Amino acid sequence: MPVPDYSAPAEVYATPGRGARRAMLYRKFPSLAEAVRFVIEDLPEGMMHALAETDDDRFEGTSLRALYDAEQYPLPRASVRPTHKEARP
Repeated sequence: MPVPDYSAPAEVYATPGRGARRAMLYRKFPSLAEAVRFVIEDLPEGMMHALAETDDDRFEGTSLRALYDAEQYPLPRASVRPTHKEARP
C-alpha cells in the first residue's frame, strides 16, 4: 500500500452492528492521522464498521489498522495498542 498523506483532512463514518437502531457516527478531522487514531483508539464500543475518507482515498477495516501500525504514522500511539473490532483480519 502506498504511503497516504497523513496530513490530509479526513472524515470518519462509523455504523453500529447489524440490527442496531442507532444513527451513524460522522466526524471531520484536520488530518488523516487524527482520524485513524480516533478509529483505532477512541471509537465508541458498538460501532462495528468504520471508514476514513480523504479527498483522494478511502480506508476501512484492516487498512485502518495498517495505517496506525505503519512506521510512517506521525502521531504518538497509545501505550497499550488497542485492537478495534473492525481492524481485526
